[in-house]
Amino acid sequence: MAFFVPSFSYLRCHLSLPRPWISNRKQVAFGRPYCCFAASAFRRPCLKSSIFGTGMILSKRTNAVIPDTPLLGTTNVLDAFEDEYGGVVVDPTFLPNTSNAFSASLRSSLSYWSQQGKRGVWLKILEGQADLVPIAIKEGFIYHHAEPGYVMLTFWLPDGPAALPSTSLYQIGVGAFVMNEKQEVLVVKERKCPSHCAVIWKIPTGFIDKYEDIFFGAIREVREETGIESCFLDVVAFRHAHQVTFDKSDILFICTLKPLSFDISVDESEIESAQWMPLDEFINQPFHQEDEMCKAIVDICIARYQKCYTGFAAHQVTSKLDNRVAYLYFQDTVEAAGCVPETSWYKV
Repeated sequence: MAFFVPSFSYLRCHLSLPRPWISNRKQVAFGRPYCCFAASAFRRPCLKSSIFGTGMILSKRTNAVIPDTPLLGTTNVLDAFEDEYGGVVVDPTFLPNTSNAFSASLRSSLSYWSQQGKRGVWLKILEGQADLVPIAIKEGFIYHHAEPGYVMLTFWLPDGPAALPSTSLYQIGVGAFVMNEKQEVLVVKERKCPSHCAVIWKIPTGFIDKYEDIFFGAIREVREETGIESCFLDVVAFRHAHQVTFDKSDILFICTLKPLSFDISVDESEIESAQWMPLDEFINQPFHQEDEMCKAIVDICIARYQKCYTGFAAHQVTSKLDNRVAYLYFQDTVEAAGCVPETSWYKV
């Protein structure tokens, strides 16, 4: 079965977007603009990644969404700050050093905060303070989540069911469909995978990192697994599943990308092999023919390259609700249809 794919010489880019990142002092800053050498046939932005030493490090005794409002009480009340919802966030850097002192301060603090009409209490205990965890559990705290270096506990002060938000319920992944001008698809064979997947050539996939944008994660996964540099075109579909790893729900974003280099260099720790596979050979693999989801993904990606389907491009936006810079993914339907509403809220 043959498919016609328009030449990439027709693909032009009209937009260059900077990648937002969070500096170590809470301000929103920008890295260098992504250089857009090409975009989709639908005039989507083609986003090319750069390497940044980014990450979010909160200033001492502050939180990005919590005002610096100290809760002043007696000398035996733990150092803490109010959050925006009538709760309390305990500062882990000022917890008592001994178990007896912590236990006494914790009891006094809960009594004081309850009298003040506070609601939820957030208690972060650092790795070096792990001996304090059983004491907090004994006082009625429950586990909320854990990350490398700390565990977060919570306590609901009012009577009735707790109204605190739950921990993260999702893990986010990306799948990258990359096709060159020869109608060859970039595919990999994973080194460690379930036995029924061992012989399958598949598109590069992986989880996005903390604070990482979807489009940047797709570009990074392609680079890490195959050594191929690429630029992001759009999100064409996403898969939503439940009870996956550690009983988490899972969202996998399928992205199309344009290759900017072509020499493959695999990450041998994860990938057994990688290659540019002819499109016909890729879609005729028995697994892809028999698996409903895989077949649907490939059909959508091919339709996108044939100009029969439009995906969601990344557009940089800001919001007064939280003063954050983010990416909103949506179709450029205004330009594609040649129709401009009387009240247009965005500029393409």
